[in-house]
Amino acid sequence: MAAEVVMPKLGMAMKEGTVSTWNKKVGDSVSKGDMIASINSEKIEMEIEAPQDGVILDILVQEDVGVPPGTIICYVGKPNEQLTEQNSSANELQAPKNEVAAAISLEEPPANAAPSKKRKETVRISPIARKIAESENINIETIQGTGPKGRITKADVEKVLAERASEASHPPAEIDKALKKETLPVAGMRKVIASRMHNSLLNSAQLTINMKADVTDLLSLQREIKDVTQQRHKVKISLTDFIARAVVLSLQEHKQMNSAYIDNEIQLYNHVHLGMAVALENGLVVPVMQHAEKMSLVELAAEIKTRAADARQGQLSTDRMQGSTFTITNLGAYGVEYFTPVLNPPETGILGVGATEDVPMYKGDELQKRNLLPLSLTFDHRVLDGAPAANFLGTIKQYLEQPILLLL
Repeated sequence: MAAEVVMPKLGMAMKEGTVSTWNKKVGDSVSKGDMIASINSEKIEMEIEAPQDGVILDILVQEDVGVPPGTIICYVGKPNEQLTEQNSSANELQAPKNEVAAAISLEEPPANAAPSKKRKETVRISPIARKIAESENINIETIQGTGPKGRITKADVEKVLAERASEASHPPAEIDKALKKETLPVAGMRKVIASRMHNSLLNSAQLTINMKADVTDLLSLQREIKDVTQQRHKVKISLTDFIARAVVLSLQEHKQMNSAYIDNEIQLYNHVHLGMAVALENGLVVPVMQHAEKMSLVELAAEIKTRAADARQGQLSTDRMQGSTFTITNLGAYGVEYFTPVLNPPETGILGVGATEDVPMYKGDELQKRNLLPLSLTFDHRVLDGAPAANFLGTIKQYLEQPILLLL
């Protein structure tokens, strides 16, 4: 009997999942455990496995189409197996009543209206797509649906809106038909990042200040303890680990920076849940080191490496991406010096770390080669002003320039 492959629920808050890539097509043979598709939701991506041996009988959800958890996305069965009527209608029956994508009438006349002489043709359209089409006065009969069985999706309606806007700003006579462009859908992780960063800038008063820290002695200490920590704790301490430790200690001294502006109140946290931005191929995620204030340098370094590895392998659970009170983002590996990090809402601060630079500098009367580390602190001006923010950044600088304090 044909097996149903459904969109999994990747977290309690998940409302929609998107098929990013189909690795198999209809008619392809598969073995149990084969990766047949990649799906994503918000900041989580995972692979979908074939539930049994057989062939792909039918694909119901196309790439870049979002559907609720539990929706059947394909069937796997025996070669030449025919799907029953029960199979073909399963997707329509499984969704909640307010989300059923059944065929709905273009118009429902009032109860007291006379019945129409000719019933209008029905169109398969999702509720959200219908709502957008009605608000934008779009005739849904003119939309070509790309969903299962020709169902009109939200993306189909948004495409019509985009085409309408393009035609309005570029009359046909002005369009150079020789020019072509590629359009990429904004979905999954990119859609969430776009929304959160835009809302962050709209809903906070962000300001960035910069400072340099002399990390010459810190890099020397790192080289000294590298072999010891590797042998005793199986952990290689990186510059990022030292910075994270300095930030945690500084947050405990500057409580106002370890806070959030919520509902016209400033909420101060006694715990430090440290977020560390990790770049992925198609976006970024922020694993959270929970209760970092209770960790030693070695413990914090081990936790950072474990969570970063989980993120890159797509194995990071949703509870490990929530509740951060401060975030660090590092672009030093890309040669960037200073930049303007965007706050991770509802946090008050985020520290941007740049690439170290060798510069000549006088230490007393002696000219030496020193290693300077650029630091960029973005903070919410609604919570604190420039002076206390500068004091916080100065405390981080002090810890980095007196690295022995990070070991105590």
